[in-house]
Amino acid sequence: MNLDDLELFKQIDTQNMRAQIDGLPDQLQTAWDLAQTLPLPKLDDIQNIILCAMGDSASAAELVTASVFSSLKLPVTVHRGYGLPAYTTEKTLVICISHSGNSEEVLDAFETAQKNGCKIFVIATGGELTKRANAKNVPVWSFTYPGMDTTAIAYPFALTLALFARLGFIPDPSKDIAEAIAMMKRSQQHIVPEVIAAKNPAKRYAGQLVGRWVTFVATENLAPVARRWKTQINQLAKAGANFEIIPEATHNTLIATINPNPTLNAHTMTLFMRAPSDHPRNKLRSDLMRQAFMLEALNTDVIDARGESVIAHLWTLIIFGDYMAYYLAMAYGADPSEEDAFVNFKSALG
Repeated sequence: MNLDDLELFKQIDTQNMRAQIDGLPDQLQTAWDLAQTLPLPKLDDIQNIILCAMGDSASAAELVTASVFSSLKLPVTVHRGYGLPAYTTEKTLVICISHSGNSEEVLDAFETAQKNGCKIFVIATGGELTKRANAKNVPVWSFTYPGMDTTAIAYPFALTLALFARLGFIPDPSKDIAEAIAMMKRSQQHIVPEVIAAKNPAKRYAGQLVGRWVTFVATENLAPVARRWKTQINQLAKAGANFEIIPEATHNTLIATINPNPTLNAHTMTLFMRAPSDHPRNKLRSDLMRQAFMLEALNTDVIDARGESVIAHLWTLIIFGDYMAYYLAMAYGADPSEEDAFVNFKSALG
């Protein structure tokens, strides 16, 4: 399809997902500002932190862990699922994050945290999670976002990161947040729908993904972005994707090039993402892995993060991936806001 046909975009995009992606930098700013005003609970004598979340909230949690990797001296784990690890104690801070407040896995983790005597904190828009937290006098940071949880990722990210900073776990990252927002807006000048495909790299990459199974390869500090890109391709474009993380991928995925399948390989695309914050050895591993793929005639390309800070690297790639997934949805004629498959699945679960 013509990715410059904005009138057709409006027909396909029935709930204006485009506007939510356009607003991502401002959403991050609003969420960060909100986090500075919310009441700070007393949370001390903490030895480890568990972030309990699913879906896009879990992606936000992983973005936080990537952001604080070099500054947070407490062990922090992202937990996707029911229950909690057996090592949780009264010195464990369990942060339950759910956009709707109704994710059953997070609710189950909340109940387990209570049984284990953990310190608990909740981030949500409301729902059953907030109801239970209020009943047990558990501190809650609430936020309001009128759009879909798919594009609400900045709120759980900013609120969790701000909580870490305000509790003194990490240095104040306000300057890095400001840089990330500025760089996202600068990037948008080249990738919004009004920029024609010939000059729009997000449209160009989306065009390369049509009819292909895509794999996103990221270095370890960019792993949350690779997962986000994968889930956005799934959710917005209703298409298949997966991701691989370096250095691990160079220990196994790389070896798969020994026995290539020319028929299948012609229908794949591997996108490598890079950032200045990558470990030098991981940069080399990424370059060599891509070379190996290219020698086997596998379709590859590379995308670079922008900015100086890790947070800027993460968020400039996040917004690029959101636009890319959106354009792929347009190319397939798929409404990026439609969620029938997930709704039907939840109904089947009962």
